[in-house]
Order: sequence, then structure tokens, then C-alpha cells
Amino acid sequence: MVDPFGRHVSYLRVSVTDRCDFRCTYCMAENMTFLPKKDLLTLEELNRLCSAFIAKGVRKLRLTGGEPLVRKNIMFLIRELGRHLETGALDELTLTTNGSQLARHAEELYDCGVRRINVSLDTLDPEKFRAITRWGDFSKVMEGIEAAQKAGLKIKLNAVALKDFNEHEIPDMLRFAHERDMELTLIETMPLGETGEDRTEQYLPLSKVRSDLERQFTLTDIAKRTGGPARYVSIAETGGTLGFITPLTHNFCESCNRVRLTCTGTLYMCLGQEDAADLRAPLRASEDDALLFQAIDEAITRKPKGHDFIIDRDHRRPAVSRHMSVTGG
Repeated sequence: MVDPFGRHVSYLRVSVTDRCDFRCTYCMAENMTFLPKKDLLTLEELNRLCSAFIAKGVRKLRLTGGEPLVRKNIMFLIRELGRHLETGALDELTLTTNGSQLARHAEELYDCGVRRINVSLDTLDPEKFRAITRWGDFSKVMEGIEAAQKAGLKIKLNAVALKDFNEHEIPDMLRFAHERDMELTLIETMPLGETGEDRTEQYLPLSKVRSDLERQFTLTDIAKRTGGPARYVSIAETGGTLGFITPLTHNFCESCNRVRLTCTGTLYMCLGQEDAADLRAPLRASEDDALLFQAIDEAITRKPKGHDFIIDRDHRRPAVSRHMSVTGG
């Protein structure tokens, strides 16, 4: 699959549910209205859709949410998709999780072929963790991380950089991750969906974070790539790497190889645009995949050059009305 700008689309991110057991203040409102369960694709349908994308050239598949591990029987889907790893059709199957359910699923994830996961963690302070997630239990996430590492899973921590919340914790989070053989990636807050918070007050440019870190660490740009939008540096003092995802200060659209599929069968060709394609109708119209392949091909021709994220005093509304949990973090 090649888009109008010559970019090969080889990475599919699938939101298997919009539901989550946290209510992170930069992601969701506290009182969310979720999709009726009858509107969701079945796990069998999600498996067929993902398999169609793999047949079209997707080599990396990431499951997201909401929180993917709260979806009932989600391990059935993960095990089915893991078969594409065995055939060599898929290079990597991974997921992004808040860690709350990891303790009970870690061993089975490894058994299904998952080798690397991202865990969202914005603070090491249990009280601040409760505040940012509204409902989260820090100790459960720590148990989950420990279980995942014991099972053999490599972990990358994802932290959203938030002004006056965790900016002074970042050096400690860096040491915490690297001392435990984990990576850390920092992410700028993205203007998706109403959350009840003013993002002009939350926004922390990662250019400032990097400048602050350079006062106590030696950062060297490296060519490392993991298929996503992060740009990486090595940290001489810890021997680890640090990723920066900067949709606002320096967008990464020129190398975008991703599309996003929701749990209702809607394909978003760009996280930061509203244009989408309905894949549920062709999926259900025929047991043959010809219509589905045709719909996917047409959608890829509409992949835009880039997103239009902006956060400033004149743009207090979200750039995109849907919440991050709809298309996945």
C-alpha cells in the first residue's frame, strides 16, 4: 500500500475497544459515554480485517484502546493474530496498555508471540498517578510491569509530558526506566476530544524538556527507529535511549507509515484529521475479501500529507473532536 506521497503503509494500529479502566485527564472526560457494545466489530471480524491488512503489506500491528486488555476474550484475537508471526507474514505484534491488567495476561501475551509492549506511565508518585488517571492504582501497574518483564516482554514506558505536573520528574523517570532495562518515550499532549482540561495549561514542548535534560545528561541523536513516530537519543550516563514524539513542535508526518482502525471498523488515515473510511460495510457485505481490499485501496489514496494539530491561546478547542481512546493512543 503506497499513499499519494509515496509513503509505504506497513503499520496498522487497531483500537479494539474505546473503553478503559482509567480516565486520564489528557485523554478522557471523567464521565465518558462509550460505544454500545452492539456497535463493535466481533473479535472474529477484527481478526479478518487485520488479516486483510497483513495480506496488503502490513508488517507491524499494534493493538490499542482505550485499554485493549479490558476487552472481553481479547486473548483470542491476540492468539489468532500471532499465527501471522509464525508464517512470517507479520514482523511484529505488539500492544499499548496502561498496565492495569498485565499481571494476569503477561505470560499468555508472550506465548502468543508478543515480545515488546508499551506501557503508559506519566508519574512515579502514587498520589499523582491517582490524580492524573482519576481511577488508577499505581501498585497494580508496578505489579504488571514486573510480571511482564518476568515473562520475557521488553517494555517501553510512554509518558505524556505535562506542564506543572511531571516535568520535574522526567529525570527520575529516565533513571527508573533505564535501571530496569526499559526504554522511555516522552509525548507532547495532543488536542483530541474534550477532556474537561485546558490543554494550553497542560502543553509542555519537548524542545524545552530536552533543553532541561541536557543540563544533567549527555544526549546524542541516534538513527534508531521502531516503526513509529519517535525520534531517539542515547543517554551517556545511563546507557539507555530516550524517545521524543513531537506532534506539535516538530511533526513526523513526512515519514508516516501508519493507519488506524477503530473497533467499529472505521479506518482513519491520519490521527490528526477527521477523514475516515468505513470498512465494516464491505467486511459484512461478502465473505470474500475483494470488496474489503477495494475499500482499503481507496482509503489509502486519501491519506493526507500531514495533520493540523495546534495548541495556543486562540485554539482552546480540540483540533479533532474524537477522543484519543477512539483511535488508540
